[in-house]
Amino acid sequence: MLRPSFASPLLSLPGAVPAEGLDEGVAGHYGDLFREQRALANGTGFVDLSHRGVITVTGDDRLSWLHLLLTQHVSDLPVGQATESLILSANGHIEHALYLVDDGTTVWAHVEPGTQGELIAYLESMKFFYRVEVHDRTEEFAVVHLPAGSIVDIPADTMAREAAHGRDVFLPRDQLAAAADAYGPAIGILAYEALRVEAHRPRLGLETDHRTIPHELGWLGTAVHLEKGCYRGQETVARVHNLGKPPRRLVFLHLDGSEVHLPPHGTPIRRASEGPESRQLGFITTSARHHELGPIALALIKRNVPVDADLLADTTAAAQEVVVEP
Repeated sequence: MLRPSFASPLLSLPGAVPAEGLDEGVAGHYGDLFREQRALANGTGFVDLSHRGVITVTGDDRLSWLHLLLTQHVSDLPVGQATESLILSANGHIEHALYLVDDGTTVWAHVEPGTQGELIAYLESMKFFYRVEVHDRTEEFAVVHLPAGSIVDIPADTMAREAAHGRDVFLPRDQLAAAADAYGPAIGILAYEALRVEAHRPRLGLETDHRTIPHELGWLGTAVHLEKGCYRGQETVARVHNLGKPPRRLVFLHLDGSEVHLPPHGTPIRRASEGPESRQLGFITTSARHHELGPIALALIKRNVPVDADLLADTTAAAQEVVVEP
């Protein structure tokens, strides 16, 4: 997954500390991680997501065409209704995740940083005779997130998608520097990620690898429509859903708070009773420090691991909560 080559102008705000890894280009925090989390949980502030890719699809056939390609039912998507969807490989593995909304003439979607080029190339290859136009709007528009409960008004001509956890605003990029005055205070991506982990929301590139299928992450409930027509990878979705046995499952972990360092993405998961040299059962996908829960994580483990098994993330003790039923 490519990383963005720009740095957000909001990194010049007082206290801004750059994020690393997948979220390079925006602020990880602005000096007080837990204060920022509490503000976000209470419905105040905004999160700079300007490193994410933005694409639009226009044309009379945009919804019926996307309906053939996406895992979600979008052929009659109401104007202004937010949804999320996936694009799968022929074998049902997750390749792209889109967070989209239609304004009546245009579908707006934001995607993981650096993935928009590959996504657009795929969409262009599937246009055929359909009346659609696909555009990369990343250079023109930036995404900022307003949390659920925010009372901030956005201009009537500014596109936004409203989901359960808040509004994603497609802000003209030249207005990004002024966002702190319009929507403030600015909140770093680490606070946003901690609340995402708490809410068990998966993220492409962190909770996924090259063989992840939607069932493993609980994405069937939000990004996959099980009764719609054919799309690439549908056979795998239907087969695994009917059998009820995805090979792995997402879990939420409470980590030992005495450890100084959080286990990073990819840290092996093993049975605590068998020790740190035992057989690997999975891996940490995202870890975070939460203002109330302490150190927490999401992890992808083998489906048959008992739900009451105590686990180890490398040498860090971890107690699991079920996200995806085994």
